[in-house]
Amino acid sequence: MKKIKNALVSVFHKDRMDEISGLLAAFDIDIYSTGGTYKFISELGFKVQSVESLTGYPSILGGRVKTLHPKVFGGILGRRDNDEDRNHFDQYEIPEIDLVIVDLYPFEKTAASTSNEQEIIEKIDIGGISLIRAAAKNFKDVLIISSAGQYDELISLLKEKEGYSTIEDRKRFAAQAFAVSSHYDTAIYNYFAGDDAEFFRAGFSHAKKLRYGENPHQNGYFYGDLEDVFEQLHGKAISYNNLGDLDAAINLISDFEETAVAILKHNNACGLASRSNLLDAWKDALAGDPVSAFGGVIITNKEIDKPTAEEINKLFFEIILAPGYEEEALELLKSKKNRIILRKKAYDFGKKQFRSAMNGVMVQDRDLNVEQPSDLKIVTEKSPEESQVSDLLFANKIVKHTKSNAIVLAKNGQLLGSGVGQTSRVDALKQAISKAKEFGFNLEGSVMASDAFFPFADSVEIAHKAGITAVIQPGGSVRDQDSIDYCNQNNLSMVFTGIRHFKH
Repeated sequence: MKKIKNALVSVFHKDRMDEISGLLAAFDIDIYSTGGTYKFISELGFKVQSVESLTGYPSILGGRVKTLHPKVFGGILGRRDNDEDRNHFDQYEIPEIDLVIVDLYPFEKTAASTSNEQEIIEKIDIGGISLIRAAAKNFKDVLIISSAGQYDELISLLKEKEGYSTIEDRKRFAAQAFAVSSHYDTAIYNYFAGDDAEFFRAGFSHAKKLRYGENPHQNGYFYGDLEDVFEQLHGKAISYNNLGDLDAAINLISDFEETAVAILKHNNACGLASRSNLLDAWKDALAGDPVSAFGGVIITNKEIDKPTAEEINKLFFEIILAPGYEEEALELLKSKKNRIILRKKAYDFGKKQFRSAMNGVMVQDRDLNVEQPSDLKIVTEKSPEESQVSDLLFANKIVKHTKSNAIVLAKNGQLLGSGVGQTSRVDALKQAISKAKEFGFNLEGSVMASDAFFPFADSVEIAHKAGITAVIQPGGSVRDQDSIDYCNQNNLSMVFTGIRHFKH
């Protein structure tokens, strides 16, 4: 246990500083402070000494230099059990600073809200980050509070231990301080590096321990703030696998502007329909594969009304995610205590994605391309009808979000069947046809979407014999002409997009 005798306070966010200042005063802890923080504490009526009076130097260079002085950093870094350091304390009249409270300039928030480079640069904290690192390094003697998010913990600690701290306290806060420092520097680096970063740097806070990972014998964690993405209104804790499904579901539904409902299992859509009203969209999405829908994840881009909720409630499912719920619909869906009900928020996932691979990280641009009618190149003698163009684009959106090799069959804005994660495109097509027939769909006049080109004409031949009349694919095979020739000989229409949508 160490008694806190002197505290240095330099913060951007001053919420709860009145309570903290009062506790410091109550436990006879002298306060040193700078600039706006000094003024704030003084106006509260608490005794506080300016850093300028300690160092003998004023704040200079427009406030860029305030705390960067040996009397400040000596008081933080000095080792209390080192005789030479203690002699320097006495020789240079350096106070022992036992508590440092810092809240950094909001660099990330500023960079996100303005393109004014000078304004952004001025929000790169120099003194604050130096204070954090110094205090964390000397955790043996100094307690560091490195963000406003730790104010509550500090208040509890001061009350509970009456102005003292333990080595366990100090080491724990030191670890958090280096996390804050690392995250801050990561944000600055990524701003300067832009899209062509030479080094990979990413920082996420708010570690959340999950029940387990993909399987019960694996530990699982989530780093990030899920509350930015959705609000949980009901149900049990979200699992590792739930998060994977939610990520896939949100990315999928984001490509649909029209009213749509999707049902997902293991990151792939097993049902999806687009209709003029939500209830019909739900019924037709469920009809796509009512077996796989059991225990699945439901997502829609419209507020859920009571009639739709009454139908959805008949199915056992794990998660439902929507931008909103009518009050009666929400109460109805809450009838199962473990059912996870989420309200989706507007959130920008950015333009990059990454994942670990071997001894490093793979980074790529997100697949944000959503093909439009103008992107379609008709390569057959027969052109698709207007209704088929709509279905082709509908199916193409789904296949983009389906694990490769992938084939999607659709008709009238409804997913009829999909082949998912197959090692050959022919197998994916056969699986999709089998699925559609299993649930009683007539494939006559339906369309087919493929995430990548057809290396041979066998896929369009199989599709044609199943009743499919229009095809959308990227094109790009050296044998594209074989598929085109078959379509021409058998009165099929086919369009190329020029964009492959592999998903692994």
